[in-house]
Amino acid sequence: WDEVSVLDDKKRLIRTFQVCNVAEPGQNNWLRTHFIERRGAHRVHVRLRFSVRDCASMRTVASSCKETFTLYYHQSEADIASQDMPEWREGPWTKVDTIAADESFSQVDSTGKVVKMNVKVRSFGPLTKHGFYLAFQDSGACMSLVAVQVFFYKCPAVVKGFASFPETFAGGERTSLVESPGTCVPNAEETSTTGSSSVRLHCNGEGEWMVAIGRCTCKAGYQPVDD
Repeated sequence: WDEVSVLDDKKRLIRTFQVCNVAEPGQNNWLRTHFIERRGAHRVHVRLRFSVRDCASMRTVASSCKETFTLYYHQSEADIASQDMPEWREGPWTKVDTIAADESFSQVDSTGKVVKMNVKVRSFGPLTKHGFYLAFQDSGACMSLVAVQVFFYKCPAVVKGFASFPETFAGGERTSLVESPGTCVPNAEETSTTGSSSVRLHCNGEGEWMVAIGRCTCKAGYQPVDD
């Protein structure tokens, strides 16, 4: 992989990582991020912007030419990576997915601008260690990795049904519902129609509150102000 300057689709000069060793079979080129702290997240999402050249558009292309690359991650309690560790192979690294372009381009235009950008989002978890690395493996593509955005979802602190709920991180699985206990606001008390004595909300995998259980109401002598 080489770090180079190119023009993006808005003609701004940006730095990208590119690789294009399509004429030689047996390619195994790895690019690794710095150590990324988990910050309490249980599941992480990665948004990739990249371009891939169409293998058929190149005059001499070995049968090993690819239009895909592979995304991996590796969890660690500390920033201990080196040139040799973790080893550059699946095993120490956990495969997230093989990423394919929806659109490939035949050539760079006359201004040097990279055309036909692809955007893909992938996620992985549950995460349990202090942080992680991402890695990108090229096996013979002609491509440019333009941007990597790493993010997670959380439900914001909220007052709902006269109960206060704290900020809550989304769970480790895409379909997780993380239960969050609520506290009645001042001068309110719990009332339950389910026979349960606790007030709860659930945070889904995309950072949205749902499935309320129980509620609080005003104590005698008080009435709602601004909900």
